[in-house]
Amino acid sequence: MTSHSKDLPAPLALSRRPSAVFKPMWQRRLKGLALPLLIVVVLEFIVRIGWLPSYQMPAPSEIAVTLTDLAEGALWKHIGASLVRVLLGFAIGASLALVFAAWVGLSREAEAFLEPTFAALRSIPGLAWVPLLLLWLGIDETSKIVLIAIGAFFPVYVNVVAAIRNIDRKLVEVGRIYGFSRWQLVRRILLPAALPGLFTGLRSGMSLAWMFLVAAELIAATKGLGYLLSDGRETSRPDIVLAAIIVLALLGKLSDGLLAALEKRWLAWRDTFTGQDGKD
Repeated sequence: MTSHSKDLPAPLALSRRPSAVFKPMWQRRLKGLALPLLIVVVLEFIVRIGWLPSYQMPAPSEIAVTLTDLAEGALWKHIGASLVRVLLGFAIGASLALVFAAWVGLSREAEAFLEPTFAALRSIPGLAWVPLLLLWLGIDETSKIVLIAIGAFFPVYVNVVAAIRNIDRKLVEVGRIYGFSRWQLVRRILLPAALPGLFTGLRSGMSLAWMFLVAAELIAATKGLGYLLSDGRETSRPDIVLAAIIVLALLGKLSDGLLAALEKRWLAWRDTFTGQDGKD
């Protein structure tokens, strides 16, 4: 660090450090694997020495064998069925949430009419919708997709409304001074400013979509990862249950990672604080 930067306050000196001080991406990913690997090693050890009965908690090596066997059989059929349901339900729920959130966020009149109803609906537990959807729509795909859409709707709606309402009023006033039309105001000021909240809502909505998927498939399904969980429970196979949970975790991480990559690309213009190195 130069003598000039030493004279700066600590926050400014930190901001002028070269980007080379940040750890490479692969080193951070290796650190992210440290805790899962530690859990696997510890579980393998305590199961092998008999501290945990294998009929309750199979060793990770046994779960790996089960995953391999499932991958050679019907696992991909279950993954495909669950992926289609999640993507359809998430697309429907998130799209409707964006429409209503933009309407409520831009209009106090719409907020007065809609927000009390949505506030009441989002307090209803997800499982409470299941009996009603089964009565209305039966046990086919429609009820499952609608349940997932309900799960994805509210996180996106809440975050986007909050993002719009937290936009600095001065930005809107500047747009009006320059004579922006309502559409120009939305496209050039409101939308870019609300994008961080939008992506937060999308990532939260995707997580809840996976949770609601399991609720739907546990109750009425003949294929899917939720059905695989139920099948493992009914046949007293904890290795199948844990294998299905691992696959769900991997798919959830993958979908969240894709949204995070889109967020990083679309919001590359932001200059935000990304944390400090542990040695600082």
